[in-house]
Amino acid sequence: MLEGGQKFAGIMGLNNHDNCHFDLSQGCYHKLGDGTNMSINSFGSLQTSNDGGSVAMSVDNSSIASNESHTRMLKHEGLRNRVCDNYSTAYSVNNRRGRVTHPLSDDALAQALMDNSSPTLGLEKFDDWTLDLTKLNMGPPFAQGAFGKLYRGTYNGEEVAIKILERPENDPGKAQLMEQQFQQEVMMLATLNHPNIVRFIGACKKPLVWCIVTEYAKGGSVRQFLTKRQNRSVPLKLAIRQALDVAKGMAYVHGLGFIHRDLKSDNLLINSDKTIKIADFGVARIEVQTEGMTPETGTYRWMAPEMIQHRPYTQKVDVYSFGIVLWELITGLLPFQNMTAVQAAFAVVNKEVRPIIPSDCLPILSNIMTRCWDPNPKTRPTFTEVVRMLEYAETEILTTVRKARFRCCISRPMTLD
Repeated sequence: MLEGGQKFAGIMGLNNHDNCHFDLSQGCYHKLGDGTNMSINSFGSLQTSNDGGSVAMSVDNSSIASNESHTRMLKHEGLRNRVCDNYSTAYSVNNRRGRVTHPLSDDALAQALMDNSSPTLGLEKFDDWTLDLTKLNMGPPFAQGAFGKLYRGTYNGEEVAIKILERPENDPGKAQLMEQQFQQEVMMLATLNHPNIVRFIGACKKPLVWCIVTEYAKGGSVRQFLTKRQNRSVPLKLAIRQALDVAKGMAYVHGLGFIHRDLKSDNLLINSDKTIKIADFGVARIEVQTEGMTPETGTYRWMAPEMIQHRPYTQKVDVYSFGIVLWELITGLLPFQNMTAVQAAFAVVNKEVRPIIPSDCLPILSNIMTRCWDPNPKTRPTFTEVVRMLEYAETEILTTVRKARFRCCISRPMTLD
């Protein structure tokens, strides 16, 4: 994903690709603040409503959508006609197919989805996952971007996150590409079944919008969690446990032949028990051949150098991104926080710059990070290897803690009561 909609000009003089900026379905989503269309924190990560929770659809600090995108959606010819077509503040659809529990009378995307006068289209090979809109209750939007919005709601009584994407009105080529992304994400989510992968609820297509519904993670994203902690590091045992969650989930994804391509802390959701769910498979794809892989997907701070350079790539791009995520968990910081995203990309490729590992970091964790973000993809470990290394690190940490406690106990002078 290109940050800020800017097309990176191909570091080291590589050729540009005209279609490389059409990986659209993963969003550019930002918090909708009170009394404003959207807001963004200093890190540019997705922020949720006051009660927390998230589906991870966000971008780096140089990708800041403007209110213009919201205005453009509401001015969509087809949507505008429907907005003016018998909708009251309370939504006339409340008493018909599905209902909107939050007064969003000017929200054209929500109305286009819930309008029972337009047909719900099939999902081709995944019709069993087609949403029954009578069971969908839409709440308020909590994030928006250039091509859609994220809403909180319920489906069949379960709390869910609802992603609605707008079909481009006057650009058939872009509409086709976005639909391909939509179908790809549906295929991925319908196929994946793992405790560390966000659970798919269903999806549907309408003439003017596409919709994907997943479980709602009340803990928000890892990036949000770190930001709330004012970028203090996660307790080491928790950091290792959460890193293991990610590695196990990604080992499963890679085992099925998929690549995520946008693995980052914004796309890692925290469940109520603090386990991690990997989300946002909008740019994931099956690994068949690397020639022709769409370049410039992902986000620069987490992006492998071969992707930045438009070179052929493999599943090892996810391993590189995981190394950056592990560094975030260990330090609590935003990667390359003193650089813009494009500066970080340039430094990663031209100078092989990587985040600075703290001097007090356990050697085994330092080794995992440096191996994961090695410039040579073939040198990087597989996620199966990463899981083994992290499990060893977890055992080592627990053993060290036990020894420290034992030494503390025997060093105290014995007292008689």
